Amino acid sequence: MLTTERIFWICLSIIFYSYVGYGIVLLILTGIKQLFIMEVSGIQVQSDVDRLPEVTLVIAAYNEECIIEEKIKNCFSLNYPNEKLFFLFITDGSSDKTNDIIGRYPEIKLLHQKERRGKTAALNRAMKYVHTPITVFCDANAMLNRSAIKRIVLQYRQAKTGGVSGEKRIIVKGNADAAAVGEGLYWKYESILKRMDGELYTVAGAAGELFSIRTALWEPLPDETILDDFVISTRVNLKGYRIAYEPNAYASEFPSSSIAEERKRKIRISAGAFQAMPLIAEIFNVFKYPVLFFQFFSHRFLRWTLTPLCLPMLFIVNILLFLYAGNSFYTLTFIGQVIFYLTALAGFYFEPNAYAGRIIKICHYFFFMNYSLYLGFIKFLRGRQSVVWDKARRDVMATSN
Repeated sequence: MLTTERIFWICLSIIFYSYVGYGIVLLILTGIKQLFIMEVSGIQVQSDVDRLPEVTLVIAAYNEECIIEEKIKNCFSLNYPNEKLFFLFITDGSSDKTNDIIGRYPEIKLLHQKERRGKTAALNRAMKYVHTPITVFCDANAMLNRSAIKRIVLQYRQAKTGGVSGEKRIIVKGNADAAAVGEGLYWKYESILKRMDGELYTVAGAAGELFSIRTALWEPLPDETILDDFVISTRVNLKGYRIAYEPNAYASEFPSSSIAEERKRKIRISAGAFQAMPLIAEIFNVFKYPVLFFQFFSHRFLRWTLTPLCLPMLFIVNILLFLYAGNSFYTLTFIGQVIFYLTALAGFYFEPNAYAGRIIKICHYFFFMNYSLYLGFIKFLRGRQSVVWDKARRDVMATSN
């Protein structure tokens, strides 16, 4: 029978491993791997145009009239042979001037229907028009660096590379609010983990802002799929291929315009996480996919399930240990948790204030990120998270160089 003290240490271990320990383990494992396996580092961008494959850049956009012109200019600025790079925009349901703007550019293939059925349904329809060996997916509000496509393509030199994930970069202003600071730090840390994941074996779930697959590995998803990027990339893994990570191909975007907008996005992602697991149920076969399961369990599953449960449980058992154990260590951990939660809750008061302390912003973002998992799980159980979402508003984007 578990004692209160054992529950405390189990919860603390799970939380620590989920957010810190896994990174340490990855650092050790990738270091060991480099000792025994000679790998080519620093892929050089080749200039032999004849060897570069044809690529289709697929962009799903919904009512993006404010940013679509800049996105198109960004696409045309990419350093890749014009005759080998094709652009496919799908704008189902858009009712603003997005279609009119795209229609000015004959180089772009535009797909549009009045009915809006969600991004996954749009991608399922768009992929019927893709005939190139490589497909790159990118968000309409994310700007790519000029060498992004070429950097991604070069990763496919390895036969077992079935997909490539680019890096997501959040542009954080000096006086940013909690949403910007939290999202920016979160993705910086995620980028480090993704890079080490890729070095060990595979990226555990690509980010929709920029990722690609071998077109032959595409298979249609259920139209109601919320996390299309995660399911697409994981299904590539389940076919026996890896998702490589290319930090020199990156998509830049501004953070959510407020913590309320970021909360809306996180809840949707959380609901999608629980929905996605049955769609990739095969990944739980640890005997068939030992490394893939280890990465998914450590990087995704724990954060989505056990860690949010352990946080309140750790606090409750710490109260009991503080009251009855008479141990100074548990007194310190209790005081530390009280300070953390008070700081996180203070973020609700300082939320509109861009000049609130950085510690307040970080604690607040961590708190609401885990709280959103509860709200997302409830939405998932009730079936109330529509695949057709009300997208989070973001600050005005400036083109990435």
